[in-house]
Amino acid sequence: MTWGRIDLDAQLADDHPARALCAVIERMDLSALYLGIEARDEVAGASTIDPKILLSLWVYATSEGEGSAREIWRLTKLHAGYRWICGGVDVGYHTLSDFRSEQVKVVDALITQVLALLMKQDLVDLHRVAQDGTRVRASAGASSFRREQTLNALMEEARAHLSTVIKEAVDPAISARRAAARKRGAKQRIERLEAALQQIPELTETKKRSGAKDKTVRVSTTDPDARVMKMGDGGFRPAFNVQFATTTDEARVIVGVAVSNRGSDMGESTPMLEQIEQRTGVRPSEMLIDGGYAQHEAIDQAAKQKVTVYAPVPKPREGDTRDPHAPRADDSEAVAAWRQRMGTDEAKAIYKQRAATAETVNADAKTNRGLDSLAVRGLDKVAGSASLFALTYNILRMITLGG
Repeated sequence: MTWGRIDLDAQLADDHPARALCAVIERMDLSALYLGIEARDEVAGASTIDPKILLSLWVYATSEGEGSAREIWRLTKLHAGYRWICGGVDVGYHTLSDFRSEQVKVVDALITQVLALLMKQDLVDLHRVAQDGTRVRASAGASSFRREQTLNALMEEARAHLSTVIKEAVDPAISARRAAARKRGAKQRIERLEAALQQIPELTETKKRSGAKDKTVRVSTTDPDARVMKMGDGGFRPAFNVQFATTTDEARVIVGVAVSNRGSDMGESTPMLEQIEQRTGVRPSEMLIDGGYAQHEAIDQAAKQKVTVYAPVPKPREGDTRDPHAPRADDSEAVAAWRQRMGTDEAKAIYKQRAATAETVNADAKTNRGLDSLAVRGLDKVAGSASLFALTYNILRMITLGG
């Protein structure tokens, strides 16, 4: 082992992906990331890591399919690309984790910035947009779902444990750091249990409305926002419903991101259309969605906004000999037009574009970008992970398009 200077720039090839990603980030307005830094200019305080480094690390890591803050921290010691981004700055995994959790809104705004750059160069066509959702495995075990009675019992235990931890904190044999960590962990457990108990009334009402045979309500003690959903392989696991809207043009960029804990996609197209218009200033004139989204109210709402919906018409039930594309007596004008439209060869050809765009985005997220399972808990943090993927994906598309 020898000590000496290291030329980090020389260790990275000129065409390395990290350089291209950081070049795009350099063009973006990152002023929102610096608002929380108090120690600057004439204001005294401890030095902080440049937020641009943290953002670049996360974008590069996401492009490589890495979603663990601890693993990224390890790679900053070993991997040339990560070391080059850090530029000799030591970044801890707690700092990385906190950045991802705290900068959710900023990352979402950066998605809009990248879209603006692409639209300014006429590289995106928002005329036709496709939407697709995917269930992503939550960071909660199936055994963590408990009934209200059990949650109340666990709450009593958690409060008793916190009292014990506070009393033991004065023991000189326990370091102040360890005592603080134990107290923080005990408080976080109580907060999670409180959040779980608060969800009981809403879930009870949902069970009643759905007419479910099993009326027992269970909530996760580790991630109260997670719900047991039917996954792509037919199994049932704790998950979140992540939605992406994608343009069907050559750019194929993400123009909308949403996360919910509803197992159904029904009606999700309406808020997505609103988000796309708010994000880009343009309302798509055509929306491609699958049968799970085809709620009559959503079709009516889209028609009012002059958006044409392309979605498969439900297959008739056994014994029903009616033409599925023929208008029904109780159909609204928009729903009747949708049925007839989907019976044409032109509409069927247009709808095929959805599989080549929106579905490929979900496949890329799960297969190549680490979004097959979540390392964070809570709707807000999951939304942050989804937004981070969308930002990374759009930056990669921007590089490919030469924008």
